[in-house]
Amino acid sequence: MEFLSQIAFVLVLAAAGYILSKRVGFIRRNIMLGQAVGAADNKPERWRTMTLVALGQKKMFKRFIPAFLHLLIYLGFIIINLEVLEFIIDGIVGTHRIFVPLLGPQLYGYMITAFEFLAVGVLISCVFFLIRRNALPIKRFTMLKGWAKLDGNLILVIEIILMLAIFTMNATDQVLQAKGADHYPQTGTYFFSAALVPLFQNMEIGTLVVIERFAWWFHIVGILAFAVYVTYSKHLHIFMAFPNTWYSNLKPHGEMNNMPTITNEVKMMLGMPVENAEAAPANPEEMAFGAKDVKQLAWTDIMGAYACTECGRCTSECPANLTGKKLSPRKIMMDTRDRAEEIGRGIDKHGKDFADNKALLGDYITKEEINACTTCNACVEACPVNISPLNIILQLRRHVAMEESGSPQSWNAMFQNIETSFSPWKFAPTDRFNWADDLKKEAEKAKPTA
Repeated sequence: MEFLSQIAFVLVLAAAGYILSKRVGFIRRNIMLGQAVGAADNKPERWRTMTLVALGQKKMFKRFIPAFLHLLIYLGFIIINLEVLEFIIDGIVGTHRIFVPLLGPQLYGYMITAFEFLAVGVLISCVFFLIRRNALPIKRFTMLKGWAKLDGNLILVIEIILMLAIFTMNATDQVLQAKGADHYPQTGTYFFSAALVPLFQNMEIGTLVVIERFAWWFHIVGILAFAVYVTYSKHLHIFMAFPNTWYSNLKPHGEMNNMPTITNEVKMMLGMPVENAEAAPANPEEMAFGAKDVKQLAWTDIMGAYACTECGRCTSECPANLTGKKLSPRKIMMDTRDRAEEIGRGIDKHGKDFADNKALLGDYITKEEINACTTCNACVEACPVNISPLNIILQLRRHVAMEESGSPQSWNAMFQNIETSFSPWKFAPTDRFNWADDLKKEAEKAKPTA
């Protein structure tokens, strides 16, 4: 019977590993659909940013209570799942709590008790977040509909059930230890699960073993299923936050990147040396300005879409959204991820030359949305994992302006004024300070006469 259990566990582990590897490969390929960009400079600063923002969740602490509870869930998720290593070893070799002889019963008992403290913290935090997402009038949560709303609730419920499985397993394990059951080494009592022991105290050993084994299997299979599910969920940010913060833009948020093709063309017109001239298209008609679809975005932008937590902090801080405009930076990131997924599925089905006559701009994101953006960088500053919806918005707007000549007429007039008069206003640069001269004349008139 034990041998069959080992075979079943190995098969479950292999199946989960295979599905997970396929999904990870799919996501990686979708991210790399984007354009290559240089984003590996200043590595010490990048490591520092990743440590503070992704691991330390620095930007979350602008709102202390949810940030603290989120950190509790995050640390609990990481530390409690160290126990999964023991589960995997036990499942493969057919042992039970294999670390007891290595650590000693007393130290092992202290460690499990510490894990249970974290598990209680996770339970409390998950219940708080369920109430917060569904019962409190927080606009960035109440505006979520369909799968986006269900996904957030589902993951919290799954975490609660997994924590309850741990307490059930530990409680029945303690009763089996006290009854001297085979294969259940003595580890002493665990602080929280000990409170559940009276529920199982009067049960037969056979019944207890069934309950303990069911809880064990439920927890490990649940963890493996959770790992696969996360790759389809917004909770992929648990893992994607680390590369996304490492590759995030280290420049001041207000600095916009120039388009290399335009910069090189201007330098050539002025007789200045051109950087990477060999990388420019030989035929000017092959040059593309901005982005219409995800393949024309930088790969770091697509990675940001997969790293999006869908928390809505960006949208809740967006001045355009707050004044009733259709722009939602969260939607920009979700649309970008959905479009990358759609292209990825098409490539898998029809080959690398797949084309569906659809695009991110138009079919997912409208001109009205991107034109509403004030480029204030509030969304970038608010994002807890350093995502920049503004990068995508700017690339889409550049395409509309330079490829389609589709900017609003008022914008085109402003562009023309900047080109000819070096300011948004239609008057000569020599007249720019006339208003100051007028003020000076008025001041002279206002002086009292002797």
